[in-house]
Amino acid sequence: MSTKAGLWIDHQKAFVVLIKATGEEMIQISSNAEKQLRRTGSTPLQGNFESQQVPADGSRQRIFTAQLNAYYDEVIAFIRDAESILIFGPGEAKNQLKDRLEDNRLDERVVGTETADIMTEPQIAAKVRQHFAG
Repeated sequence: MSTKAGLWIDHQKAFVVLIKATGEEMIQISSNAEKQLRRTGSTPLQGNFESQQVPADGSRQRIFTAQLNAYYDEVIAFIRDAESILIFGPGEAKNQLKDRLEDNRLDERVVGTETADIMTEPQIAAKVRQHFAG
């Protein structure tokens, strides 16, 4: 039996379920990506130059994108050897991961992408098992 992978993903975390001949394995990966970067200093306002304490929007977006790319690469490292990959989740992260898989020439292994609400770990594992049971 070849390895099959299913994962629930958003911008904060991913739950990866690997189904192998030797059993099932579940891994949680956190992104540590921050969309709203914090100000420098200890108080919200420090004089007339408060706006200089927050990175510019373009800089913030570049940092966030770099953090997400590192996160997606970490997820891909866990599913790279899977013959079939199912991706589901609530937002854009599933499509961004699929694009990243395409960049790594692994997109032909993706058997589906689905929109799914927030799920518990047992629900995620059950969905992956059910998908690959047939």
